[in-house]
Amino acid sequence: MFPSVFVPILTALTLSGTANAWFRVGCGDPLVQVRVDPIISPNIIPSNHVHTVHGASNFNANSTFDSLRASRCTSCKVTQDLSNYWFPKLYFQDPQTKLFEPVSNGGLLVYYQNRGDGDVVNGGPGLKAFPPGFKMLTGNPTARSKKYPDLEGSQGELRERAVGYSCLRYPNDAGYDGYGFPNTDCEGGLNARLHMPACWNGVDLDSPDHMSHTAYLSGLDNGKCPSTHPVPLMKLFYEITWDVHDFASRWTPGTDEWPFVYATGDPTGYSWHGDFQNGWDTNVFQNAIDKCNNPNDATGSGSTEACPFLTVVDASVANACKIAPVVDEPIDGQLQRLPGCNPIQTGPGDATLYSSSNCPI
Repeated sequence: MFPSVFVPILTALTLSGTANAWFRVGCGDPLVQVRVDPIISPNIIPSNHVHTVHGASNFNANSTFDSLRASRCTSCKVTQDLSNYWFPKLYFQDPQTKLFEPVSNGGLLVYYQNRGDGDVVNGGPGLKAFPPGFKMLTGNPTARSKKYPDLEGSQGELRERAVGYSCLRYPNDAGYDGYGFPNTDCEGGLNARLHMPACWNGVDLDSPDHMSHTAYLSGLDNGKCPSTHPVPLMKLFYEITWDVHDFASRWTPGTDEWPFVYATGDPTGYSWHGDFQNGWDTNVFQNAIDKCNNPNDATGSGSTEACPFLTVVDASVANACKIAPVVDEPIDGQLQRLPGCNPIQTGPGDATLYSSSNCPI
């Protein structure tokens, strides 16, 4: 079972746009939490900020497709998926002591969605499996504000729109859906969402900025691929619900500033981002795309178990997959500063990414 907070999101996904088929890869406990990033900082230990990492056990600073495929286990529930998924860790900064404490979450849920004009349901040639070696990310770790008008439609605006939140509240309290952090408690959790690009240029497995080899659909959750990125891919949608209500007794909305910050030193929420490194069995993934897309059976309503090409294990099996962090530093408990060099930067201009050699704190 998935946490109950996912239920309204499942309903929304079914009702929004052209639903088509989709399946889910659930990831409960993290594989590791560590300052390592094989996309942004390959072969560098440590990287800039702490990530929560899910997926294949061979995750490291120089991960490759082949090394991921040789992993002994995955912390996610679909055994043929030996990919890695990661995102920044969230902290609570106590308004009184100014100390940082980690915020827990209910795990990562990754929706694999058949979206866009490239899907056969929409008359397209069909979506393609991620090629071996493929990497991508969404969001911007230096962002501290919105820069584009809503729905302007450029790739830059779509990248901003790909990052969103829902403050899950009790029925009589006003909720929040938006791009930056809210300023109230979220009794049901802070639901953080990320849309990944779903279009590929068909040539490059990565790019210098780790973005330009991919593109977003014209409507973000549906639409066309740009002519520069003609290969339609399965669209990934990340969902994490942070347990911010655990700290409700320690701050006062309307009096205190929002007290939660990402490991990037971001108190605004605009730096929310996620990374993906492909480790799928390519044939299995392509079969799941092509053949687990039937509106007349359970695959049409998001049942991963109904797809005969995918093996779904119990959460206890996935949660047993762990690796030791390769960076020896405190990241939990009460911290005087965020791990690495990540001073609080409120914006609205982009933040500066510091290293140990130029750290101002």
